[in-house]
Amino acid sequence: MNATPADQRILLDLVDLDRRILVTEASRKNPPQAVRVAELTAQKQGQSQELAQRLGARDDVALELSRLESDVKVAEARRQRDQERLATASDPKQAVAFEHEIAALTKRLSDLEDAELVIMERLEEAEAAVAEQKAVIDITNEEGARLTAEARELIAKATSDLEELARDRVAVIGRIPEALAKQYDRVGAGLLTRNTCGACNMVLNATDLQEVRTVSVHEVAFCPNCGAILVRTEESGL
Repeated sequence: MNATPADQRILLDLVDLDRRILVTEASRKNPPQAVRVAELTAQKQGQSQELAQRLGARDDVALELSRLESDVKVAEARRQRDQERLATASDPKQAVAFEHEIAALTKRLSDLEDAELVIMERLEEAEAAVAEQKAVIDITNEEGARLTAEARELIAKATSDLEELARDRVAVIGRIPEALAKQYDRVGAGLLTRNTCGACNMVLNATDLQEVRTVSVHEVAFCPNCGAILVRTEESGL
């Protein structure tokens, strides 16, 4: 295939454009934040499970306190009733019975109030544990939201860059003959430098180099290893 040295050099611009397109497309499909976002998603799942456990423990304590408060109200009501009856009792035996029951209820109320204080402390600790876990989740959410926003910005920029690169590629490929462009699309191209093919990075042996030297600069030479077009310039040292 015939092609002028100038047209062959334009292939290097296409190589660079295609490399940039691949890198940008990879960035668009897999932004660097994606791995961390996935880690945070899994991390949040575990944190949410821990929060659910702490909420359950807090609710259990709150229910226990609610039941205890109900017992206190019942005992207080009974003691108030007995005190009212004692005040109007005319039978000494009845009065003594009321006094004994009031004493027992007073002791029960004292025990219930002591237990109530203990449970209130437990509830306070449980509430603190819930608040602590919510704060941990908030930190995870904030990092996830920030990274997600960054990823979206990167994807938007990559999409815009790809559109621009595609336009540049059309312009560049339009500067070379159609046959050369089709051949490039089939096999690719690389600069021959330091006896190495820029497409596959393999070193050509002496025999292969000698064969390349025999190809006119106005003809297309191909890498014997990967089949890509070998673009020869002053850097090729031929």
